[in-house]
Amino acid sequence: MEVTPVSSQRDLQAFVEFPLELYRGDPYFVPPLLMERKDFLDPKKNPFFKHAPHQLYLARQNGRVVGRIAAVEDRNYNEFHGTNYGWFGLYESVDDDRVARALFETAREWSRARGKSQLLGPVSLSSNHEMGLLIDGFDQRPAIQTPYNPRYYVRHFEEVFGLEKAKDLFAWWLPTSAEPNPKIVRIQEKVRQKEGIVVRPVRLDDFAAEAQRIKAIYNEAWEKNWGFVPFTDEEFDHVAKDMRSFVNPDLLLIAEVEGEPVAFSMTLPDINQALIHVGGRLTSFGVPVGLAKLLWYSRKIDRVRLITLGVKEKYRKRGIDAILYYDSLITCREQGIVGADISWTLEDNVLINRSIEMMGGKVSRTFRVYGADL
Repeated sequence: MEVTPVSSQRDLQAFVEFPLELYRGDPYFVPPLLMERKDFLDPKKNPFFKHAPHQLYLARQNGRVVGRIAAVEDRNYNEFHGTNYGWFGLYESVDDDRVARALFETAREWSRARGKSQLLGPVSLSSNHEMGLLIDGFDQRPAIQTPYNPRYYVRHFEEVFGLEKAKDLFAWWLPTSAEPNPKIVRIQEKVRQKEGIVVRPVRLDDFAAEAQRIKAIYNEAWEKNWGFVPFTDEEFDHVAKDMRSFVNPDLLLIAEVEGEPVAFSMTLPDINQALIHVGGRLTSFGVPVGLAKLLWYSRKIDRVRLITLGVKEKYRKRGIDAILYYDSLITCREQGIVGADISWTLEDNVLINRSIEMMGGKVSRTFRVYGADL
């Protein structure tokens, strides 16, 4: 068994395809689109890599791939927080302690060699992407852009790697049939009248300008949150371009006070409901079978993920978050959506967590970020 750097297109193909073999037969695993994963890991196409040196690794046993891992240095994160972290992620492995240990030690040595003092993960590949290890809620299909992994990974991280908890992240499930706490209903009605708040859908015909408004709110709203790192302009434009093709404008809301954008929420169709039928490939032998399935099952999506909600600091504690939650809930009901995955929230973000509970949400899954001194 050996662990080697990904150094060719063939290696990269093996890296992105390995999960399809590892999770074969798992009813909850949603195969990602291999084409999208290759683009995501391509430094020429993903602007994240302009400030993030990294290395991908494969573990092979008798020539067969049995594991993978990525080691990353997010320079923007360290500069923003004044930290000296290395990160690891994209971890997948067979249930073999020797393979798991070899992968982790390789990632740890990569960060040590770069002078890092702490190692955190898993991330894919930063805190602006998928983050955390699933530690609770294994009997549920993951929502779009949320982690899923086997139960035995918890043992790998805690016993084999000797990592400790850095932070837990919550995913909530909110059925649209749930009636929000009457207090929430009263608050959002009162706040609209008193503050003169206008909530509107994003304007797709002015999407570039709308994206800039959202970015300004995003960077200010999350600035003091644990794990936050601002997007570069190029990163944000890249993400916005990808999301524009499947965003539901009625569920991408901007709240304004006297014409000033002060908050937004983004709820996306849970495309995983369609992707699970595709198998990771849009074509087979040149025939677009996967694409046809994706388009067909996309029409049947009845779940969403509220992926982010942010309020500028000076407008917090006024009930604007309640308005955005409430309006999103009503729109989902009107569009035949049965429920929403709200994720993720920090375990110690009492204000947001309490608001979700008052709307009728319950914690459905927990993700854990681990850390260790180097």
